[in-house]
Amino acid sequence: MTIEQDSTRTLTVPPKARRTPPPKSRNRALISYGHWWWALPAVVLVIGVHYAATLTGGFFAFTNWTGLGKFDIIGFKNFEKIFADPQLLGAVWNTLFLAFGSVILTNIVGLLFALAINRTLKSRYILRTLLFMPVVLSPLAVAYVWKFIFQFDGPLNDLLGAVGLSEFQKVWLADPTWSIWAILLTVVWQQTGFTMVIYLAGLASVPVEVEEAAALDGAGMWARFWNVTVPAIRPSIAIATTLGIIQGLRIFDQILALTGGGPAGATETLATEVYKQAFSLGQFGFGSALALVLTVVILAFAILQQYVTRDREAGKA
Repeated sequence: MTIEQDSTRTLTVPPKARRTPPPKSRNRALISYGHWWWALPAVVLVIGVHYAATLTGGFFAFTNWTGLGKFDIIGFKNFEKIFADPQLLGAVWNTLFLAFGSVILTNIVGLLFALAINRTLKSRYILRTLLFMPVVLSPLAVAYVWKFIFQFDGPLNDLLGAVGLSEFQKVWLADPTWSIWAILLTVVWQQTGFTMVIYLAGLASVPVEVEEAAALDGAGMWARFWNVTVPAIRPSIAIATTLGIIQGLRIFDQILALTGGGPAGATETLATEVYKQAFSLGQFGFGSALALVLTVVILAFAILQQYVTRDREAGKA
């Protein structure tokens, strides 16, 4: 057969003669045996530092260990002591008050800030930076600044006196009624920026066309917010409230710097009681029981929050 120079020849190579390996099966495991060792150090650290420590603390919650020497297993006596002590019950109440108070206020104020500086405001980038700055500061540094503000001769009382409200001047951090509110204000001031960023990310996914269509149909500002914006930012609401509850139940630095749990235990929480019982008073077993109660409370509220804010439409699909 004669082949011209401008023509081409197509050769078919049998599968057995090919050098390329056959395609891998889709059912093959994503990580084959022997390829997981690179994650072993991180896995060991997580198990040793987190899970092993948590299980060990949970075990000592049922003992009378003082941190040194021998110990005896005493069953649920530590937990009976917790729920029989009015001061510890007050610490539980303060923990819940700070947690839910901070979640409600930070989410409301953070969402308002996010709505205000979302799109149209020209100085929104500068305002975002200024509002987020408290988040990156140390909680202890923030607490000491606010401690100066709340002093009797501090800026807050000076301001009240300057505007003719001298009757409202108080020793804020030494007042059993107002000290817990001072801590709540400090926490809200620092954490609002973080919540604002979460809502800004959620608002970025809201289609402008849908809002404009709702406005053309005669929907007011509240109707557009409730029927268009809120359903679109539901995942952001779930994230912000979950993280807020967890952080609120674990508030420690601000209390230690502002009041140290005082006056007369008015600002004690489960976190501060764990520290004092385990490390100051040497009752490690009792402190572990308090830590276990705090862990259960955090887990219960986190699960409840996820259930309340779940996407019900996704479940129906």
